Amino acid sequence: MPMAEAAASAAGATIAVADAIAAAQRAFAAAGLPTPRLDAELLIAHARGCARAELAWRRREPLAAETRTAIAALVERRLRREPVARILGSRDFWAHRFALSPAVLDPRPETETLVEAALAHMTDAGRSYRILDLGTGSGALLVSLLAERPRATGVGIDIEAAAVAIAAANAAAAGVAPRARFVVGDWGAALAARFDVVVCNPPYVAQPDLDRLAPEVGYDPRRALDGGCDGLDGYRQLAPATPALLARGAAAFVELGFGQRDAVAALFAAAGARVVAVHADLAGIDRCLVVGAETPRKAKKRIGFGAPPV
Repeated sequence: MPMAEAAASAAGATIAVADAIAAAQRAFAAAGLPTPRLDAELLIAHARGCARAELAWRRREPLAAETRTAIAALVERRLRREPVARILGSRDFWAHRFALSPAVLDPRPETETLVEAALAHMTDAGRSYRILDLGTGSGALLVSLLAERPRATGVGIDIEAAAVAIAAANAAAAGVAPRARFVVGDWGAALAARFDVVVCNPPYVAQPDLDRLAPEVGYDPRRALDGGCDGLDGYRQLAPATPALLARGAAAFVELGFGQRDAVAALFAAAGARVVAVHADLAGIDRCLVVGAETPRKAKKRIGFGAPPV
């Protein structure tokens, strides 16, 4: 169904919820979108201001004119391949909903592999773990870990001030703001502290591949994707900095791109870190590299958490 026809269907004069869902689903399927039904239901629930689950018992309710207009606009945006999460302005990740903005990466489900691996390392729920999230973006990793470990504290670093603002807002929404501090900076260069857990999802897409990604990825900030000519530039910066950030018995959990395990492990080994484990995501792809310091190091001063997040 052409874009204009899809919008017209969604904005028809007499249309019920079920009709709008069906029209949007047909348009999305014709455009080759992978989850047409899900996308249609999420967008129409958003336009109606209700939960997706409510649509099941509101199927025959007629839609008001302003709702039909809103649905038509949302359908058009999705047909232009804007991701549903971007349209909705938020993404569900782990156990929370995270607000998004153009300044932050839309966190993917596979990144939850890092949360799972880090929590398996943080076995004492009553311990005051110190967590560092490098390139925090929306704060998804740090906030998820703090929510699971109620005595932990954390620092999120991002080079973009707009990203830090979103991360701080997400921490507040999840109720972990008093234990989180967000700082504008470049990786760990501004830190004089060691941490029990370091998490990082660096940019790892090789430049030649950037223009071949799905159109939806183009809505992510390029800085969060561009890993240089071979996709490894972020790791080249991260690996030498990591050992100095790790306390005794600490570990870093780093996201991997497809096929990057061996190259990234070699970079960390050359920097004086040791590979502890590799965790695959639900698709069976090696997604999380776990590294620790080669030898114990003297701890530096701890960062305080009395100041509010930046």
